[in-house]
Amino acid sequence: MLHIAKLAVGVRDIEHIRALQADRMRTNPPLRHRTRNFPRRGDEVLDGGSLYWVISGSMLARQRILDIIEDQRDDQSKCTSFILDSRLVPLIGRPTRPFQGWRYLQPEAAPADLDHAVMWFTPVLDCVASPSLNKRAALRI
Repeated sequence: MLHIAKLAVGVRDIEHIRALQADRMRTNPPLRHRTRNFPRRGDEVLDGGSLYWVISGSMLARQRILDIIEDQRDDQSKCTSFILDSRLVPLIGRPTRPFQGWRYLQPEAAPADLDHAVMWFTPVLDCVASPSLNKRAALRI
C-alpha cells in the first residue's frame, strides 16, 4: 500500500474542501482529482491508498483513492484522474512544506486519523483524570 500527498491550493479548511467537492459531485460525478502525471506505482496506491490533502500548510484530511484512470480535461487535453471516495477523513494535523504536484507517502509516514487518535488517547486521559489511580499506575498504561 502507498498513499499520495497533494496540496489543496486555495482551500481554507476541511469544510471548504468538503463544500467544493460536494458541488463537483453534483455537477460532474464521480468525485475526482485531475493531475498531469499517471503514478508509476498506481497498483500500490490502489491497494488501499488514500490521497492526503495538505490544507493551509498542514496535512489535515485524506480520502480513499478508489481508482486511477486516464481522463480528459474540459479543453480535451489528456490527464490522469484519481477517483476518490466522497468521505473526507480528518487527520491529526501535521505541518507540511509546500511542494509541486503530488508526492508518494509511505504508510508509516502518514498522520493518524483524528478519530483513531482520540480513541487511542481516551484511556490514558481517563486514567490521568481518575483520582483513584496513582502516578505509577497511570504510567504503566
